[in-house]
Amino acid sequence: MDVEMETSPSYFDPEDLSIREQFRRYGKRHSASSISPHQEGSASKILYDGQSIQRRPNAALFLEEIKQEVDNFEADRFEGTPLNPSKRRLEIDDGGFDSIRRVGSPSLKSCKNEDEVSSDGGESTFGLFASLLDSAIQGNEELPQDLILSPTTSHLEACQFVMTDHTAQSCLRIVQWLEELASKALDLENKVRDKKGCHVGTYLPRSGVWHDTQRFLKKGLADPATIQHLDFDAPTREMAQLLPDDKRQDESLLEDVWTLLRAGRLEEACQLCRSAGQPWRAATLCPFGGLDQFPSIEALVKNGKNRTLQAIELESGIGRQWRVWKWASYCASEKIADQDVGKYEAAIYAAQCSNLKRLLPLCTDWESACWAMAKSWLDVLVDLELARLQPGRLEQLRSYGDDIDESPGQGDKAPSFGTESWPCHVLRQQPRDLSALLQKLHSGDMVHEAVSRGCKEQHRQIEMNLMVGDIPHLLDLLWSWISPSEDDHNGFRPHGDPQMIRFGAHLVLVLRYLLADQIKDGFREKLMTVGDLIIHMYAMFLFSMQHEELVGVYACQLARHLCIDLFVHMMELRLNGSVHVKYKIFISAMEYLPFSPEDDTKGSFEEIIDRILSRSREIKPGKYDDKSSDVAEQHRLQSLQKAMAIQWLCFTPPSTINNAEGIGAKLLLRAMIHSNILFREFALISMWRVPKMPIGAHMLLSFLAEPLKQPTENLLSFEDHDASENLLEFQDWSEYYSCDATYRNWLKVDLENAEVSPDNLSSEERQRAIAAAKETINSSLLLLLRKEPWLASFEDRINESLDPLYLELHATAMLCLPTGECMCPDATSCTTLSSALYSSVGEEVVLNRELMVNVSISAKDSYCIEVVLRCLAVDGDGIGRHDINDGGVLATVMAAGFKAGELNRFQAGVTMEISRLDAWYSTKEGLVEGPATYIVRGLCRRCCLPEIILRCMQVSVSLVESGNLPESHDELIELVASPESGLLHLFSQQQLQVTVTQFWS
Repeated sequence: MDVEMETSPSYFDPEDLSIREQFRRYGKRHSASSISPHQEGSASKILYDGQSIQRRPNAALFLEEIKQEVDNFEADRFEGTPLNPSKRRLEIDDGGFDSIRRVGSPSLKSCKNEDEVSSDGGESTFGLFASLLDSAIQGNEELPQDLILSPTTSHLEACQFVMTDHTAQSCLRIVQWLEELASKALDLENKVRDKKGCHVGTYLPRSGVWHDTQRFLKKGLADPATIQHLDFDAPTREMAQLLPDDKRQDESLLEDVWTLLRAGRLEEACQLCRSAGQPWRAATLCPFGGLDQFPSIEALVKNGKNRTLQAIELESGIGRQWRVWKWASYCASEKIADQDVGKYEAAIYAAQCSNLKRLLPLCTDWESACWAMAKSWLDVLVDLELARLQPGRLEQLRSYGDDIDESPGQGDKAPSFGTESWPCHVLRQQPRDLSALLQKLHSGDMVHEAVSRGCKEQHRQIEMNLMVGDIPHLLDLLWSWISPSEDDHNGFRPHGDPQMIRFGAHLVLVLRYLLADQIKDGFREKLMTVGDLIIHMYAMFLFSMQHEELVGVYACQLARHLCIDLFVHMMELRLNGSVHVKYKIFISAMEYLPFSPEDDTKGSFEEIIDRILSRSREIKPGKYDDKSSDVAEQHRLQSLQKAMAIQWLCFTPPSTINNAEGIGAKLLLRAMIHSNILFREFALISMWRVPKMPIGAHMLLSFLAEPLKQPTENLLSFEDHDASENLLEFQDWSEYYSCDATYRNWLKVDLENAEVSPDNLSSEERQRAIAAAKETINSSLLLLLRKEPWLASFEDRINESLDPLYLELHATAMLCLPTGECMCPDATSCTTLSSALYSSVGEEVVLNRELMVNVSISAKDSYCIEVVLRCLAVDGDGIGRHDINDGGVLATVMAAGFKAGELNRFQAGVTMEISRLDAWYSTKEGLVEGPATYIVRGLCRRCCLPEIILRCMQVSVSLVESGNLPESHDELIELVASPESGLLHLFSQQQLQVTVTQFWS
């Protein structure tokens, strides 16, 4: 899937078998210890104030839940099953997270070779974050009572110390995290090698007993460079070597032991030594009867109530045998290294005693070096804690020359040898704190150069910031990597590494949910501001990868304005997309956002839709040149884009949300209200007598056809809007555009017949034209002779204020020449047009109604003009009922501009082609008080009804010419002249002249 962002880095090459010797026999390994105890997780200073640690639910579980948002989606897509919305909804219960089920562990793709150019998939870093956070929020848990022994043991005390000490537990979590990564990498390596008959960890029985050296000694041969005895201490005691084959086999065995120890598989390493014939080596790695001495609860539970260590320490004293073993391991690592017996053997024993000097040379990658330092520091912290439990031990350690108080690493003298001085031998090698540990990784004298290079890599910087708990700096760091450059102004396009974006978004979500009550104000602001930017970037990434249905999961976490901007941008980009894609966005918004605004912090679906509808009516600059001069076609195409926005309101809300039926009715009502606004505009731009249909209007009708087939009880139950009035207006427009379609159909037939000589027309073609003409006249008469006037206004505005009420009409239009070409306006034409509009009404009206006309060039499109009309509201026009349904003075003025040749003192034949039209009630100061829809409805009546009658006259003339006198010809004239119809005053003087001319012709 596209959304998958992991790569498969590793610190080994599973296909490369050159490092294994040919005499090995490998088989499948089984061990219960292959599972790392790392099951919980994560840390930072945010919860720890030096005295107490807040207790919260398991972070790893919550992390997995968020990570599964994408994983569940991918699984559903692969299986071809529909995506269940309930799987994707993030349910946070104040009572806890018991219902959240852990569904997986970090991927095997998390290990990395510092020398390879590859990127971390983020999974391993999530493991570190979970582990460190849990070490902070669960650091005060208690030991299981059934495992407490009396008298106590050094291991019990070590576990208790690590559980209560924040620094020690952080080290423990880091060690467990790195061991788990190594263990998973080892499993993957063994899985690959198993197919080729080989993998780490199994040897031929007794393959480690130095057979070649035995045969050499039995022959009585003498060689000063070869050992003379076969005990395990012979090489170091005699300062001699094994024979080359035995030495190579021993080195390979030790390499595998080191690999297992590095992966936290001590038990397997010991079993490997025993199977190879070296049980003595297993005993040196795991003393005290094979008990697991790692200071963790898991090791304590694994050991159970084994009293072996208790018995030993009752005799020798608590921690004494522990010190002896550590000191012996230190001596062994030093002597082996000094004699250059083997780098793996020296490192193995150095790892048991925190001897970084002998351990780090073998750690050639960042993870190994970090593991070595964290493990060594943890062991030293435990050693010092055990020393404090013995009276006088701490003072005794100080007497060796190291000033030890609460922190190790401050000594400046070389310690003397001896068990009583332990751990002074290795104190100077340890860091003072986590920051010092990371500094050693950056530039320590003992670390490999590959480790220092690794510290500069992005995912290592993330991990190191997590280790020290500097989350604010980490957020800044993440944003600096994924933020767009200053030259890139497209802020909605995802930038940077997708893995980094994904990690950052989930990190922010986890911090917000788990640490909501513990975050300080300074960090809270950082988490909200920078966090929103990161989440927004990830949401855009999901959108760019066609995972629109997942965007809501993250968008609902954004600040209100960002959430709204994000959905508006997505909806506009997918405006012409498939219905399936648009429905995914709709469902994502409906499921994860509130429908109505609840507070200032969360965006809502209504606010998104309001913005979408508003922006869809905004004027977009067009392209006008000599070849694209057809203004009617330009407006026709623009109307389609306006209509497409309504589709967002025509989807059925999912049944999973509350009050789905009520929300569906609200959407339908909103769709009708906006459709009526568009119908008014579309009607005024579809006056051209051309065969092409007004596609915007018919698109609206098609969108709402299915929703309006449902019962309208819910729709008519709303009291905040006049639903019935909007429904009646919608039906009026549906009838009008049906009448308009029949006319255009006749016009198309008539124009096709006109291209053929009358003598060549067939009778079928003539009859088709006659039938289309009669249908046009009949549909027009049905609209004109209705009992209820078409598009009548029901407004009854009462001005309760003593202040005067004003009316405003704002229009954006283009000036169109009779040829259909666009006329580019200038200051002179605007002034002339203003004067012409003033002259369309008498001077008395201008004075009494305080009429104001302003025409200017549009700031958004230089080919458009902005027309603003304003006048005083009076009874019958703005106040009270408007019975004549002609839109009043403002509609009269504007209609003069729409009707060709009606404007005196202006260029003959030039008309205004509307792009946007709105009318409002306003105060004297210009504050809008509400829509004055009766003005726009009346304007539509002034323009549309006379045009319908003129078209009927045109069709009637065509019928007369074909020898078919229409019965309704006289009826149309009577209808216009009748005072009851109220149609006569809608006609302009020129339109009346055309009507009379066509009648007498």
